[in-house]
Amino acid sequence: MTSPLTLILGGARSGKTRYAETLIKALPQPWTYVATAEIWDEEMRERIARHQADRSEKGWITREAPVDIWQALEGHSPVLVDCLTLWLTNLMLGEHDVEAAFSRLEIALAKRTASSFLVSNEVSLGIVPDNKLARDFRDHAGRLHQRLAAQADRVVLMVAGIPLVVKPSA
Repeated sequence: MTSPLTLILGGARSGKTRYAETLIKALPQPWTYVATAEIWDEEMRERIARHQADRSEKGWITREAPVDIWQALEGHSPVLVDCLTLWLTNLMLGEHDVEAAFSRLEIALAKRTASSFLVSNEVSLGIVPDNKLARDFRDHAGRLHQRLAAQADRVVLMVAGIPLVVKPSA
């Protein structure tokens, strides 16, 4: 039997991560934070350092997984993955097989024995992008979200810090 999977979607600065952290902190420690961001510039370096400092409190194990996210999901502690759209960016820019990576993620999630919280940016609410890379990104993100929403026990859309339950737990 798989453990509960929650997919949390929303726009930039919608409160996705804060909400996910609230949910995971209701579970026994340790909690695993799977960070997908890569350092692209000095601002990103500072942002990542700030996030790492925020998670330095007792109870968090941080695993950096910009590409091989499925390996970071191994273990028996509750896990928070932040963020799947950054992960998708890393896959696309690194010219990885996106569909194979999606499948590996789904398999790893199905094998988990502890709760999982996935954070991702909902990018389908905007206009059609004006370039192929951005359209491909939007299309991949939409397919990923659909696949994970089908697998998830619960799906939440964050709007202005307010969680809107799209798919309630059974």
